Amino acid sequence: MIILGLNAYHADAAACLLRDGKIVAAAEEERFRRIKHWAGFPSQAIAYCLQEAGIGLGDVDHVALNSDPKVHRLERLAHMMRHRPDPALVLDRLRNRRKRLSVSDELVAAFPGQLFKGTVHRIEHHLAHLASAFFASPFQEAAILSLDGFGDFSSTAWGSGQGKNIAVERRVLFPHSIGLFYQALTQYLGFPHYGDEYKVMGLASYGRPLFLDRLRRVIRLEAAGGFSLDLGYLRHHRERIAFDWQGGAPVFAPLYSDGLEDLLGPARAPNEALTERHRDIASSAQALYEEVLDHILQAVWDNYRLPNLAMAGGCALNSVANGKIRRTTAFRHLYVQPAAGDAGGALGSALAVWHKLGGDRMPPMDHAYWGPGFASADIDRLVMAEAANLAAMGCEIGHFDDDAELCRETASAIAAGHVVGWFDGRLEWGPRALGSRSILCDPRRADIKELLNHKIKRRESFRPFAPSILAEHAAAWFEGIDDVPFMTEVLPVRPDKRALVPAITHVDGTGRPQTVQQKANPAYHALISAFFVRTGIPMVLNTSFNENEPIVCTPREALDCFLRTRMDILVLGHVMIRRRQDTGLLGLPDSRYAADNHVSDSHVGGS
Repeated sequence: MIILGLNAYHADAAACLLRDGKIVAAAEEERFRRIKHWAGFPSQAIAYCLQEAGIGLGDVDHVALNSDPKVHRLERLAHMMRHRPDPALVLDRLRNRRKRLSVSDELVAAFPGQLFKGTVHRIEHHLAHLASAFFASPFQEAAILSLDGFGDFSSTAWGSGQGKNIAVERRVLFPHSIGLFYQALTQYLGFPHYGDEYKVMGLASYGRPLFLDRLRRVIRLEAAGGFSLDLGYLRHHRERIAFDWQGGAPVFAPLYSDGLEDLLGPARAPNEALTERHRDIASSAQALYEEVLDHILQAVWDNYRLPNLAMAGGCALNSVANGKIRRTTAFRHLYVQPAAGDAGGALGSALAVWHKLGGDRMPPMDHAYWGPGFASADIDRLVMAEAANLAAMGCEIGHFDDDAELCRETASAIAAGHVVGWFDGRLEWGPRALGSRSILCDPRRADIKELLNHKIKRRESFRPFAPSILAEHAAAWFEGIDDVPFMTEVLPVRPDKRALVPAITHVDGTGRPQTVQQKANPAYHALISAFFVRTGIPMVLNTSFNENEPIVCTPREALDCFLRTRMDILVLGHVMIRRRQDTGLLGLPDSRYAADNHVSDSHVGGS
């Protein structure tokens, strides 16, 4: 049975394909369109999934969409009667609803000549999130929580999962949302782009929660895990908040009202310098979010008393809060799948349909490598075509037939202080680079943040970098760590280790680790192991392979990013390209490196 899951008509559009309940492929549309958080219908992600599965649209039995505009009709009507929203808001919602009902038409338009003969299923937004969290987890029994902005008129849902079944027992409905609160504060702090909430999370560690008491006026905690917003500080419940994706980039109008500026002072302009006040407001917003989360989780624990927790929704990407769950609640194990935000609804809707039709649980998702991969021949053709240009730009090309040798040389380059682009295997699913499309550096360098921002990332100086650490060594370096393969928790670096790895240690002594298992990514594990042998440090600094764009997908994009930045070395599968000023660093024989058009015919291995 083939099931195609979609997140469509919203930011982070994505597709996921299951064959007999197992993931074959999953990818976000942004990776192909090259526009961050691309919104709309994910036609290119669908095309990739079909290609990876070796099938056509006519072979798809079911299409699952993570939205059902028909749910909560009575609640919607009651809200309209209470708040009498702007007529433009009502018309906008009706237009969006009609658009979301046209999946079959979109498929016909996107794939002319291919006939879809299957069934379309509309899965309620938070049910899709919960399915993505629980059915992808290793848990046979768990409490489950979905927490985001809004979807299908609700912002929050929780319940329990057992075996092949999910029970949703509580919801928080529109207009109340902790995710929307955080987005409004993100806009207020001068970060206007969709998905900028992680910037506030990073900025928070530089401030103090001095505005927490004031912000508590915005959110009221209620019985049994409930909460509500003081709507005087926000606009979304009454006015039409413009949400546009012309050209693919999602754009939101401001969500906060003048009341929030009366409470906190004037909002920061995007180009305004960050002050101590801004840092303190960020810290206060993060602290209040954590208070609300703890309040919800206490109610969830009281109801189920299960040691396992599976979370999804955009708020489940708040890794700072996630890292405190096992310290501040009774839950012992946490699972957050790598695309926990709306993109993951593509996976969740497909899994919900699979289990609705009686399917068995799939193996736990223990890695995120479900996107496009490229053969050695693809890389060789690119390098051969670009060899003369690379030589003219002062680059040298090396070819490795031995995986261990490639890892040793790459580890040596990292240890020598060089910035390495690492392109290997299939693209990651979700917003984090996890060792397939990564930029790697030495975590021992205290100046690495300035170096990376100067050479490549060109981003805000307060944003931290994260480590990829060998899973077998993680407990020696991080306090309270469980398996975190998707970089979804910020945890304390052990005090005696912080001075050894300043590049990945935040100002508050924490870090956001990715635990790397040998079985999940053998090549990446081997590289970190080689770095460990050389330095005694079982981790590398890992940041996403991009420059203010979506993570690179293809070898061409990786090469272009390498050439337009000041990265020192690019590893494409078994090919290493380095700028000539590094000559002598690795000590390789001259025959290994060449600045001409020759590409070794003996090149073996895959990417």
